[in-house]
Amino acid sequence: MSDERDTALAEAVHLREQGQPAQARERLLTLADRHPQDAEIAYQTAWAHDVLGLEAEAVPFYERALSGAGLSPEDRHGAWLGLGSTFRVLGRRDEALTTLRRGLEEFAGDAALQAFLAMALYSAGEPREAVRGLLKALAATSEDGHVRAYRRAIEYYADHLDETVG
Repeated sequence: MSDERDTALAEAVHLREQGQPAQARERLLTLADRHPQDAEIAYQTAWAHDVLGLEAEAVPFYERALSGAGLSPEDRHGAWLGLGSTFRVLGRRDEALTTLRRGLEEFAGDAALQAFLAMALYSAGEPREAVRGLLKALAATSEDGHVRAYRRAIEYYADHLDETVG
């Protein structure tokens, strides 16, 4: 990586973080044109588009980021989550489900990915599976003492939502 590339990328990310996503997007598009194989630039460009509500334009940048090498694990996680969420917002339910499940293959048990998968499942007309996933994520990650006390029951009923006695 070049110092010029690193400086330009840092400046663009700073603009986005400071509430200037349109300016960040302009700079990132220029960088993406100069460095089309750069996964980190592609990811940051996707993120800038998402912040501006330009979800459809974000998709190819997320896809480029995930197909390339060089993303940190944190950024790969963010790219899976961002792409899956973007597909859901765009009404591309099957792609959202596939993407979020692929993210969970790479980041097994991640509660944020599970939450976004639950939203996608709900949008896809699968509320039972959405609730199941949320309950499992809650049981696995909650630091609330009451939730921890009932963790086994919550995990059990996540798999038996329709079970009743009598």
